[in-house]
Amino acid sequence: MSQICAKAVVNGMVQGVGFRFHTAHEGLRLGLSGYAKNLPDGSVEVLACGNEVQVGKLLEWLNRGPATSRVDGIASETVEWRHVDGFEIM
Repeated sequence: MSQICAKAVVNGMVQGVGFRFHTAHEGLRLGLSGYAKNLPDGSVEVLACGNEVQVGKLLEWLNRGPATSRVDGIASETVEWRHVDGFEIM
């Protein structure tokens, strides 16, 4: 199983609605590590590292997000592998 890291920026109504909390919960459920943090432009940046299939599942989930949010778009890219402990809400 190959290990990858992906960074995604999620746009829409994603701040102030529990998006980071739910993303961290979903990431941990999938066995991933990384972080979710608010950006000044109102979007959320997510780094997810782990099994390639599981990272793909989180990216699919990010396209929907939790029921409290509205996702208008997502841009993601594979980034250099790095070890991250846990899934942090920043």
